[in-house]
Amino acid sequence: MNAKLAARVWAIAKKDIRIYYLKGPVVIFGLLLPLFLYLAYALGRSVAAEEAIAGVTSMTVFFTSTAVAPVIAPWETRSRTFERLISSPVNIAIILVGDALASVIFGICITAAVSILGVLMGVYAVNIPLFALNLALSSICFSFFGLLLSSPPADTPADVMMLSALLKFPLVFISGVFMPVSSMPPLVRSVALLSPLTYTTELFRRSIYAGGVLPVHLSVAALTAYTLIFAVAAIKLHERSAPKRL
Repeated sequence: MNAKLAARVWAIAKKDIRIYYLKGPVVIFGLLLPLFLYLAYALGRSVAAEEAIAGVTSMTVFFTSTAVAPVIAPWETRSRTFERLISSPVNIAIILVGDALASVIFGICITAAVSILGVLMGVYAVNIPLFALNLALSSICFSFFGLLLSSPPADTPADVMMLSALLKFPLVFISGVFMPVSSMPPLVRSVALLSPLTYTTELFRRSIYAGGVLPVHLSVAALTAYTLIFAVAAIKLHERSAPKRL
């Protein structure tokens, strides 16, 4: 990526950070929702601190990276700023990469705050490079997943948020966040392996307390594949829907 292209991507990311991400929904969906979900599961149970931090960290990077990305396009369509953006010297791919970069930044920053909470609880990562790799790769993957959800040419953010919720919450409950893959019945395990969040959770377990059952290389390869699929699909579908937003 040359300097001029990088500058355009960063300009879009800064616009998203200024307008969309410095708001309450990122904190609510990124920090409070995962915490309350896991507390509802863990209270009254003998859940180890390491397992709790791995689960909360997985949900945090998932919900934060997908908190606002799905509604950027509908908001810009409704406010008529999409027309001005598309008339500037950028294409759909550059716009989406900039949107994804903003999501990645917030996904990493807020999830890092959760990891600091884990340190205060006495939970330290046993494999910091793997933790960092998983955090970066998962943030990118889920950011493009969120952008994929915004590909329909709607101008009502509430409609996209409803679709997003219908997809995100089932993913959390089938992805081994609350039940390790090794404890799942065979049929449920087969479904869990179709979710990218399963591999994020497994890698966090591996990096935080050397848990997990899936091989590291398999989880990394699966997340990489999902990232490419989500990115290509998001760009293609947004290119198709762009004329309908004008």
